[in-house]
Amino acid sequence: MAAITTEQIKKLRDTTGVSVMQCKKALEEAGGDSEKAIVILRKVSKQIAEKKADREFGAGTIGAYIHNTNQVGAMVELLAETDFVSGNEAFKTLARDIAMHIAASRPEFLKADDVSPEATTAARAVFEKEAADKPEKMRASIVEGKLKAYLKEKILLEQAFIKNPDVTIAGLIDSAIQKFGEKIEIARFVCFSVLGK
Repeated sequence: MAAITTEQIKKLRDTTGVSVMQCKKALEEAGGDSEKAIVILRKVSKQIAEKKADREFGAGTIGAYIHNTNQVGAMVELLAETDFVSGNEAFKTLARDIAMHIAASRPEFLKADDVSPEATTAARAVFEKEAADKPEKMRASIVEGKLKAYLKEKILLEQAFIKNPDVTIAGLIDSAIQKFGEKIEIARFVCFSVLGK
């Protein structure tokens, strides 16, 4: 087994934001490979998030972002269990980063359950029309693939984070749960733009 250096641990911690011990353990499990360690930490983040899913929220913060043109802005309500976490500067930065992502990506829905049947039906009709000239055996899978890709662009939790496209917003939240040790969730968001820009 390759020796894990302090520099490797520090670099992984700077990249992921999780504790030194978790970074060291992930690097050891990955045999010193930083990319594999990141995958291991993401997997652990998701497991930790699932374990904390039934906890109650008691605090939170509002993150806001206004683009430098003053033409687009967004706000997000990010919840946590305690004000100890919600008052933390790193937590507030996370909320602002998510608000910046919202301003840039303009999602319409928070999660898949929020997509209205009308929106799904309208999108499906467009994709069925586009796939009308394709072979009948392939048509259904083409429509479903296009619908899935379209909705992924519209659902905040499924979007790739603008600051790190390797991570979805849901993955970012899972990592924050691992980092802060509390259940964290986006409650709601809003995006503003001047004259629909």
